[in-house]
Amino acid sequence: MFPLHSREKRALLNIARKSIEFAIVGGARPEIPAVFGNLAAVGGAFVTLHRRGRLRGCIGRVTTLDPLAAVVAECAIAAATADPRFSCLKVDDLKELEIEISVLSIPQRVTADEVQPGIHGVIISREGRRGILLPQVAAKYSWSREYFLEQTCYKAGLDAGAWKDLETHIEVFTAQIFSEADFPPDGRGDAGAANASAYSSSQ
Repeated sequence: MFPLHSREKRALLNIARKSIEFAIVGGARPEIPAVFGNLAAVGGAFVTLHRRGRLRGCIGRVTTLDPLAAVVAECAIAAATADPRFSCLKVDDLKELEIEISVLSIPQRVTADEVQPGIHGVIISREGRRGILLPQVAAKYSWSREYFLEQTCYKAGLDAGAWKDLETHIEVFTAQIFSEADFPPDGRGDAGAANASAYSSSQ
């Protein structure tokens, strides 16, 4: 997984916010500036939305052939409008919205003993069903390995102990996790003022 620089993180957060504003408010669809380096590289990502400290949406793509910047834009809109657990965001929600982005490494198949809660995100799949939990979930609640695997099985619609079966496919990934809270209050403005050159990776 390629390490993102601070300005690239700010740029992705700005892309996510502008995309959400377009989806909720309308108007001209924001154009993603020409991207280079890390933001143009193929990569999976999740966009997680919080409002007043509570989850308000989370959508992502693990595998993709699209550039990271485009994936973030797409997932941001989906998290705001298409997460089946929540109603579509409203204009009044935007000022209290905090955006978090998780940029994912390529998933690797492992045994259950190799799963490291707090470091790994987990994908469990079997018989056409799949469940995904991000690394920060287990870290937030201090879950054990077994409980983390059980909860991912539930997410997949499987029995809690399905991870023990040899037919169950277990994969892990790591993530670079960052949010608007990681930057000064004017960070959104800095990102919003960035021109296309700010989207290129620094050497």
